[in-house]
Amino acid sequence: MNYRLNETAVAIKPSGIRKYFDVLSDLPNAISLGVGEPDFDTPYNVSAAGIKSINEGRTHYTSNAGLPALRTAISRYMHTRFALTYTEDEIIVTVGASEGIDLAMRAIINPGDEVLIPEPSFVAYQPMVRLSAGVAVPVPCYEKDKFKLTARSLSAAITPRTKALVLPYPNNPTGAIMTREELQAVADLVKAHDLLVVSDEIYAELTYGVQHTSVATLPDMWQRTIVLNGFSKAFAMTGWRLGYVCAPKPIRDVMLKIHQFSLMCAPTAAQYAGLEAMQSGLEDDFASVEVMRKQYDLRRKYLVASLNEMGLRCFEPQGAFYAFPNVSATGMDGEAFVETLLKEEALAVIPGQAFGDCGRDNVRISYAYSMEQIAEALHRLKRFVANHH
Repeated sequence: MNYRLNETAVAIKPSGIRKYFDVLSDLPNAISLGVGEPDFDTPYNVSAAGIKSINEGRTHYTSNAGLPALRTAISRYMHTRFALTYTEDEIIVTVGASEGIDLAMRAIINPGDEVLIPEPSFVAYQPMVRLSAGVAVPVPCYEKDKFKLTARSLSAAITPRTKALVLPYPNNPTGAIMTREELQAVADLVKAHDLLVVSDEIYAELTYGVQHTSVATLPDMWQRTIVLNGFSKAFAMTGWRLGYVCAPKPIRDVMLKIHQFSLMCAPTAAQYAGLEAMQSGLEDDFASVEVMRKQYDLRRKYLVASLNEMGLRCFEPQGAFYAFPNVSATGMDGEAFVETLLKEEALAVIPGQAFGDCGRDNVRISYAYSMEQIAEALHRLKRFVANHH
């Protein structure tokens, strides 16, 4: 039977991240440093607020854009933490930041529009562009530039059909960040070519030694930028599936229409939990976030030093919770390295190719795990590298 499926959807490859997790269940004593998920539990008061909302019968739809109180709290949070000013009517509460990516692409792309995507970067951007009938154009970023987008690379990729730029910083998988000065050079090109920006700032709270700068705070960039963020990473709320979009009202209103027809609203209990996370955080200067960030920083330093000591060259990531070492010293590219490591040491990491071809010689290693698990993983990794150096 001919099911007449969507040709674009059929042609999209499955996630290069998820395929390795199915293999782990068949390997005894296997461990993983592959998942980009906090190992911390959601703070108790946040979970309790979600449970309370259920017990009190607050289990109905909210407004499509999300609870007004939550949008007000997000507005305060964005201003307090990142110097961004958005009103309630410029915010949508979404089903994770991932829905925000989908909404942004569907709202701004017309068939044939080109969207520039710095790579290596999160695996969802390119498929979402293609499913919106756009053309995803990779912009390679390299280790010599600390995997940052340069004005030189951006300028070379812009064509008359370019509509928008994705800014995925702090970056998954590399841990790269962009300073205000580096963003300004990019912003100058964006304005010169009248582009839109989709700025994925889900890791904005997780930076080390440098404060996150949103591109929307630069002169004349607010009105052309869609900011994506959420609760999953900094608040250890991945399973709650709660994110948000901030954008100028004309863009936000189109995104809201798509959200209305596709998802109605984010889960109600998750919204009440998110409201507690925001309100309590604003009262105590986000103490629980800082506790987690400090732990990630300790793990980051330990992991990166260990990788370099064993001969896997690794630049210092300043954001998110990933390291992106170069494994070419073993004579293997990232994919061969990952498959052999899994077979010989029952240790899972992610090949850099999953995030773009320019990550071919690298692998992504997450440090969102306990020090004990990282230590055991590094013991296996060091043995593996010694056997293949």
